[in-house]
Amino acid sequence: MKALVLAAGVGRRMRPLTDSTHKTLLPIAGTTVLDRLLTSLRDCGVGQVCIVTGYRADELRQAVDERFADLDVQYVHNPDYDTTNNVYSMALALEHMQLDDDLVLIESDLIVDHRVIEQIVNTPYPNAALVDHYRIGMDGTVVSIGPDNAISQVYPSYMQDDNFDLFDKYKTLNIYKFDRDFASTTFRQLLSFYARAIDANCYYELLLGVLIYMRAAKVYAELVEHPWAEVDDPNDLAAAEFEFNVPARRQVLEGSWGGSWGLSFTDFYFIRNMYFPTPGLLAQLRGSLAHVSGHYGSGQAVLNAKMAYFERCDERRIFLLNGASQAYPVLASLFAGARALVPAPTFGEYARVFPGASTYPDLGSVDLGEIGERLDGVEILVVVNPNNPTGTVVPTAGVIDLARAHPSKTFLVDESFIDFSDQPSVLGALEAEPMPNVVVLKSLSKCWGVPGLRLGYVYTTSAEVMAALWSANAIWNVNSVAEHFLELVLKHRDALAASYHQTVLDRERFARDLAGLPVVSRVFPSGADFVLVELDMPAAEAAALADRLLAERRLHVKDASGRFDGGRGYFRLAVRRPEDNDELCRALPALAGGAADPSGAGPSAARHGAGEQGGLVEGTGLVAASRG
Repeated sequence: MKALVLAAGVGRRMRPLTDSTHKTLLPIAGTTVLDRLLTSLRDCGVGQVCIVTGYRADELRQAVDERFADLDVQYVHNPDYDTTNNVYSMALALEHMQLDDDLVLIESDLIVDHRVIEQIVNTPYPNAALVDHYRIGMDGTVVSIGPDNAISQVYPSYMQDDNFDLFDKYKTLNIYKFDRDFASTTFRQLLSFYARAIDANCYYELLLGVLIYMRAAKVYAELVEHPWAEVDDPNDLAAAEFEFNVPARRQVLEGSWGGSWGLSFTDFYFIRNMYFPTPGLLAQLRGSLAHVSGHYGSGQAVLNAKMAYFERCDERRIFLLNGASQAYPVLASLFAGARALVPAPTFGEYARVFPGASTYPDLGSVDLGEIGERLDGVEILVVVNPNNPTGTVVPTAGVIDLARAHPSKTFLVDESFIDFSDQPSVLGALEAEPMPNVVVLKSLSKCWGVPGLRLGYVYTTSAEVMAALWSANAIWNVNSVAEHFLELVLKHRDALAASYHQTVLDRERFARDLAGLPVVSRVFPSGADFVLVELDMPAAEAAALADRLLAERRLHVKDASGRFDGGRGYFRLAVRRPEDNDELCRALPALAGGAADPSGAGPSAARHGAGEQGGLVEGTGLVAASRG
């Protein structure tokens, strides 16, 4: 078997990185794209390789000659690389190659696990294409597959209009195997004629699609079973680094604070409602996306009114935010130098908003009476209800009573997770009895399941706080898509309530299952959509376990050990759907004491479904369990 590697392109989408380096020589996970590719071909017994050069040809040849002297390499140069496309490069190659053996075709903008090359080399089909399920972030040619596992239709990018459904298609990896008869006759003849007589600036996939459509060729689909990544632009490098630099996966994820939609893993780190938005709501949003995104969002007064419609409150008391995090710089400026009392541990922003604040402990329970006794020395009390990362809930009525008894103190009440608890929001009580000393902060992404839309709010009757928010406000503070989503939620209240209920059921089942694991010492009672567990290991071992979960099983957890004294390990685990929760419960004991998975591949994160429903602990909605 021989290999043909197409490497003539300029790599314009990869600029400025390719201004001084050939795209195939960019480093990813400790090696270059070309090194990994040629090493895999050599290890699979492919000793003859034809490389089509063009842009920075001398640099490419030097790199190959220095590192792969044992390969029989033929170079075919495309002098018109800047004005032609891969159909011309491939036609040149097939015209110059001696096609006396089957051929593996590979485009050079791919970084693949060596087993991917093994799969195409060893395919039983005479003509085959490696394909994968379409995922967000992929672009280029996709295909449909017939019942006989043969490709039935090829769709290049230009055929994918606004109504084209990508999610029932398969993405081609641009790795093919052609038998020598097909490569040396039908395909070579068509490529040469088309590239020279009709259009040298198109893609060979177009001609392959024509042959398939005319039933002049039968190409079978091989569903890829191992990691791969396409590196078309600089954004793709981070995804490839995540995929192939297995020990650094957690660093890659946690260093970006999001933007991970193109990566394959199951996220127990970031918290969101897994049952909302519903498919129906998403369909409405998708249908209006083109129209809505072409308009500016509303001004702040209109945004506040729309938020008030949902919360059924006075619009003068609520301020819609571009995510709750928008409030923290305003609060930090407004309350600079104020003496504060905050829970410990809690969400890290409060330590930044109130540096040097005093703390009250939360190790699974909080006594509001004891807190009240400590208010004489402070000006601000922060109540996070439920608290993050513990999940501890305090009675809403107790918070109101405490605020009523201390009108000179400011109460900052964070209710980002209140919808998953058995407690009501303080908003109802404050609407009936306004208290200017209470400021309510809420992130909506946790409960609405749309962290990417950045929605949250502040509710207060404090004129000073409202003035500070208005002063810091941008003229267009929330994008039109997020604003429209807020409008749509009004029509889906029942589904939202059902999603909270289902999440609570899943949380209780998850907590019980975690409590039965030998690696877990304690499961904290939680009123949020996450569960905090104390592990039966030191903090250093917990960090290593978090690394292994992501490297070997693609499960990303929040290592919260640094938030606690005593040197023990703690994980905060987002509540996902039951099948994901079950997978984590299997992986924790296996990796805490089992052997390493050398592949780092693990199972796919793309699984969906409601799964089994758990039951509530009667009367509390919480689980408290311990071992040892």
